[in-house]
Amino acid sequence: MTDVCLYFQVHQPFRLAKYTLFDIGKHTRYFDEQKNKEIMQKIAGKCYLPANQIIKELIRKNDDFKVAYSITGTALEQFQKYAPAVLRSFKDLAKTGKVEFLTETSHHSLSSLQDKDEFSYQVRQHQKLIKEHFGQKPKIFRNTELVYNNEVAELAKDLGFKAILTEGWDSILGWRSPNYVYKAKDAKIRLLLKNYRLSDDIAFRFSDKHWNQWPLTADKYAEWIAPIMGDSVNLFMDYETFGEHHWHDTGIFNFLKHLPKALAKHNISFQHPSELLKVEPKEELDVPNTISWADVERDTSAWLGNKMQQAANAKVYQLREGVLASGDEELIEKWRKLTTSDHFYYMCTKWFADGDVHKYFSPYESPYEAFITYMNVLKDMKLRLQERERHSEIRIPIRKLATKY
Repeated sequence: MTDVCLYFQVHQPFRLAKYTLFDIGKHTRYFDEQKNKEIMQKIAGKCYLPANQIIKELIRKNDDFKVAYSITGTALEQFQKYAPAVLRSFKDLAKTGKVEFLTETSHHSLSSLQDKDEFSYQVRQHQKLIKEHFGQKPKIFRNTELVYNNEVAELAKDLGFKAILTEGWDSILGWRSPNYVYKAKDAKIRLLLKNYRLSDDIAFRFSDKHWNQWPLTADKYAEWIAPIMGDSVNLFMDYETFGEHHWHDTGIFNFLKHLPKALAKHNISFQHPSELLKVEPKEELDVPNTISWADVERDTSAWLGNKMQQAANAKVYQLREGVLASGDEELIEKWRKLTTSDHFYYMCTKWFADGDVHKYFSPYESPYEAFITYMNVLKDMKLRLQERERHSEIRIPIRKLATKY
């Protein structure tokens, strides 16, 4: 028997407007403010506000109930702009002392794989946001989409983190269990692995009436966890699981309400990720190839699996030096919003179940439309940088400005 670590990812991207070839050079209204507002307010009503209220009640009624969140900088900005009540409710949860906030990249980017300087900046920026809004300085790092390899572990360690979350994927574990704390290869940082089977039973299968375990009740789920031995059963999932991916009428909120009591029948409690820092790692895990928590492959193919994705990803990071050198803070922030991994996710051309998931999240008719729109925005941004350079009379050293931003 072991305790449970419950962690939720909270993220919303800034979706692009329909930016055509004819818009290039005309305007910089890259993002669809109305659509972003509508989606945020819809999910706030269906998920964030009711789920936060349930979490608050669970904390009040159960002395041992604890939960952890990672909220991206793009989500926090949208809370402030479109749903301030959501931000207030998260701040209220922070005040209970039973909620732990983790650090990730501020713009939910793949910068750990593309540009180490940008990665470091976005992580520091996210740390500032968590301190500003919730008064915490996280010790635990959660990379975008649980993207992880040995090098990412070293980067996180160098930034001062004590542990990093990632997928407890079979290819890295082999015969080992995800329910123990491990150590990264050649880096003094712990690995907290998601139990993907038990997590996905809630996140993906809960409302599937064709699943042989449907309907899933809190008591049944607790019985599955009860015999597990180890340091922690790590249940990691998107917060939108509650009310958005699985609607209210599926019983998902009732499942959440009853889970602590169902686990308590088996003397199973909750713990924060940071509490696992006191656990001695079972052994070292070598992860030379990049893994993530996305799609059946659990690699980076969800964002970098085809030539469109690879070309778009390469192009946006090629602009970084020029964007930072411009000194234009508005342009820099727009560029950072373009590094959000969702833009590449929408360009995925996979079929079958994974393809259906990509389509569900995409605001586009096709991955090709996503690619064309994104590249049109990059072309406009590049054009504006070229215009700035032509009209600039004083050339400011790029390295100096890049340091500032």
